Amino acid sequence: MTGGTVRAVSSNPEYSFTKPNRASVTLLAGLGVEGDVHAGETVKHRSRVAKDPTQPNLRQVHLIHEELFAEVAAEGFAVRPGDLGENITTVGVDLLALPTGTLLRLGADAVVEVTGLRNPCVQIDGFQDGLLKRMVHRDEDGGLVRKSGIMGVVRAGGVVRPGDPIAVELPAAPHRPLEKV
Repeated sequence: MTGGTVRAVSSNPEYSFTKPNRASVTLLAGLGVEGDVHAGETVKHRSRVAKDPTQPNLRQVHLIHEELFAEVAAEGFAVRPGDLGENITTVGVDLLALPTGTLLRLGADAVVEVTGLRNPCVQIDGFQDGLLKRMVHRDEDGGLVRKSGIMGVVRAGGVVRPGDPIAVELPAAPHRPLEKV
């Protein structure tokens, strides 16, 4: 699988649906995005903390492919990098087709291991009414298709900037498809 490019990086120290774009973010091994509200070894997403605050944080970094923004723009929605709460907006990588355990090498040093799919939530409709239906739908076989990005954990830290290359390293076969995390 070929690589792509980092289009934008975003973080927010406070709970908020959207995240402001930054000139760079620093990924910290085992923690996530430095200074981001979702960074940490254990879960930080409010609903998950309420269920079990000791769960490992498999959602340290949220990545979305910029191609999704063009897809929903054709249906009248305006979405920009950071708007859906992602930390890293990519271009040129089919994130949703990656298997679990894929390594994404971002820039010179950072490595993110893909853990699964982001589960779209009702907050997406709070951002733009009707957008949630574009982020999740059923395929021809009735299976649920989630399109609002992928989640990962930081295996090697480093600074990530817009324009940085993304190298994709697939895990050994057999590949496991992404599931919601």
